Amino acid sequence: MTAGTAAPAPLSAAAAEAQAFVARYRWIILLGLITAAIMEVLDTTIVNVALPQMAGNLGATQEEVGWVATGYILSNVVVLPMTAFLTERFGRRRYLTFSIILFAVASFFCGTSNSLGELVAWRVLQGAGGAALLSTAQATLRQIFPREQQGMVQAIFLLGIIVAPTVGPTLGGWITDNYSWHWIFFINVPIAAVSTFLVSNFLRDPPDTRRSRAEIDWIGIALLMVGLGCLQYVLEEGNRSDWFADAWILRLAIIAGICLSVMLWWELSSRNPHPVVQFRVLKNRELAASIFLFVSLGFGLYGGVFIFPLFTETILGFTPTETGLALLPGGIATGIGALICGRLLNGAKPLVDARLLIAFGVSLFLIAMWRLGHLSTAAGEPEVRAALIIRGAGLGFLFTPINNVAYASLKPSIAQQASGLINLSRQLGGSFGIAILASYVTTHMQYHRVDLLSNVYPGNPLVASRLQQFTGALAARGYGPVAAHNGALAMLERQVMQQASMLAYNDAWIMIMLVFVIVSPAIFLLSAPKGGGPAVDAH
Repeated sequence: MTAGTAAPAPLSAAAAEAQAFVARYRWIILLGLITAAIMEVLDTTIVNVALPQMAGNLGATQEEVGWVATGYILSNVVVLPMTAFLTERFGRRRYLTFSIILFAVASFFCGTSNSLGELVAWRVLQGAGGAALLSTAQATLRQIFPREQQGMVQAIFLLGIIVAPTVGPTLGGWITDNYSWHWIFFINVPIAAVSTFLVSNFLRDPPDTRRSRAEIDWIGIALLMVGLGCLQYVLEEGNRSDWFADAWILRLAIIAGICLSVMLWWELSSRNPHPVVQFRVLKNRELAASIFLFVSLGFGLYGGVFIFPLFTETILGFTPTETGLALLPGGIATGIGALICGRLLNGAKPLVDARLLIAFGVSLFLIAMWRLGHLSTAAGEPEVRAALIIRGAGLGFLFTPINNVAYASLKPSIAQQASGLINLSRQLGGSFGIAILASYVTTHMQYHRVDLLSNVYPGNPLVASRLQQFTGALAARGYGPVAAHNGALAMLERQVMQQASMLAYNDAWIMIMLVFVIVSPAIFLLSAPKGGGPAVDAH
């Protein structure tokens, strides 16, 4: 021990017992938490492919059944920033156990729902329970594992969070095709039972932890719920309603802006001694920069997963199965990249600076977006799969090191607050990505269609050649002269629309690339993580 360094305080009997207990069972706890987290993230994307079948069974329109997905995300986004407050209020073990049970019960009743209203109501409760399965679970891992093991532990945990959105549509499609949409929810029940058993029996709150009995920040909670709820609704429904041309979307956007602005002021105000969200943690430069990067990661991850099936199935003619198979190697590449980063960042002294891994991940992601942004209508599965593998590897080299840097400089006492904001930023980034990219593709599709049609005129040799080719093909199939000519015009129109759609999706991939280019300077605000240290629960 160097001179002037204070000796660590001796452990009490309770603390020593807790330290030994955590050291013995922390990997079992990890299994319980990662199982719950994968289950939660899967439910954000697994239902998307089953929505048409749900609409048919429940007698709902496509717009109405969209609330099955929207209701879940709405409640999840609202509860995420409050998970630190709820953990302090009720205790880590109790809150996590309750959340897993709530998620399982809601899942069961989702599967037994006989009306759309009933299904949406249970999905809202499911989303509220799922918030802790990400935020509180991740913060718990920061607290029960020593710093030198955090690289690999967080890589394993994030593996499920990153890969699940990619696997979700494929798994949902398989379950729906072979069973029914009800089983998308029923499969959560046995998984949740295992997770509940592991968490409730092996997770303990730190010794001498006192639950918060401070006055509840009802004003902050109300502003948070209304502000984030309205914002999420605008993002989910804006494109369908032609954005601010719709009076309700405009009103809700104004309400969201006012409520979130007032909430930010109130949470930072000296008049509020017990804010429900501790925004002061953002004074930490590494955390603020990491959250900025996580917003772009959510944008690229969820936005990309949203537009990819539309792109492949409408333009390239892939079946849902082929789309899932094209996504699968990218998910595997993500897992491999995350585990490599976990190994490189593990230990008291990481083998590689996390910032170099982040820069490498950004480079891979940019290459992948560039390749996807320059595909043609003649592209096949090999070209798409190669780009997705590079994209997947890039995501693996981004999530783990950014997460590692975000937490490394934080005091253990604020890890829970940071975790809520990190997961909220990723979720909101995904919502912004889906909303912006959906609108962007629609707008650019019309733009490219008009541009291409400007070249379709009778004197154009290429147009004449195509019409002659189409007319000859239809005539050979027995069509009369007039029918063959009209059919040829329709085929030319479809070809123009296909090309316009292809160019619009190319633009969307390039847009994702530009978002990463714009946010990449945030890497320079990060600093290298500090050395090792004991688990928080061991103090």
